[in-house]
Amino acid sequence: MQPMTPMYRDEEDLRHDVRAACVRACNLCAEACNSCADACLGDPAVAELVICIRTNLDCADMCATAAEILDRFRGYHPELARAVIDACATVCDVCARESRSHADRHRHCEIAADACETARDTCRQMLAEPALA
Repeated sequence: MQPMTPMYRDEEDLRHDVRAACVRACNLCAEACNSCADACLGDPAVAELVICIRTNLDCADMCATAAEILDRFRGYHPELARAVIDACATVCDVCARESRSHADRHRHCEIAADACETARDTCRQMLAEPALA
């Protein structure tokens, strides 16, 4: 089955490859962060992971929202897309640092940190797109 996104492209729209990569990275980050939060909740030392859990849940929500907005972006309100993508990059950066601080003890935190860093970087690539200027 072919994805719908290419069917809705405008001449002035974002480059499809950059947008698709960002949507994919944000969706993968949301999944990794939700999984990390769930795994942290099952850890015997859950009290030590409260900040990690909350940060992962916030990041998952932000990434899911950014992916939804980007997936339907048509260039009509670049300032809205820019604000969401910038916020997503910031949240991913914070979550990556928090998750990375637990990565030596928890593999799921390492996976979440990696996903956050990838999403952060793809969001920053999006911010460099002329359609968002």
